[in-house]
Amino acid sequence: MSDPRPVVYFEIPATDLDRAIEFYGSLFEVTIERTTIDGHPMGLLPEVEEGLGISGAIATGDSYRPSLDGTRIYFKVADLRATLARAIRLGAHELYPVTEVAPGTLVAEFQDPEGNRIALIERAGAER
Repeated sequence: MSDPRPVVYFEIPATDLDRAIEFYGSLFEVTIERTTIDGHPMGLLPEVEEGLGISGAIATGDSYRPSLDGTRIYFKVADLRATLARAIRLGAHELYPVTEVAPGTLVAEFQDPEGNRIALIERAGAER
């Protein structure tokens, strides 16, 4: 049987890895592991051990260009308003305000300090 969720990993482009690691580590209250993969300095987000979630990295290099126009990544959070407020305190800019897109589902978007469009989603009754 094929995996019902084929996306398994993502990379967020950065030009200043130290700034990006500080931002995402503080925003999600996680430790980001520094490494180099194929000659590219990266910061690895914590891996998901169980369930259908995915993990990813913050990556630097010639092919990693922060943008508002590329793929949109949604991070599931327990408290969207608090997470968005923390992102703004950490230097992000709100792009799309907290909006209920379906009953019990809130989304919002911000521009991270590197220049990427990042989305947040909160679902009522869903675990983090």
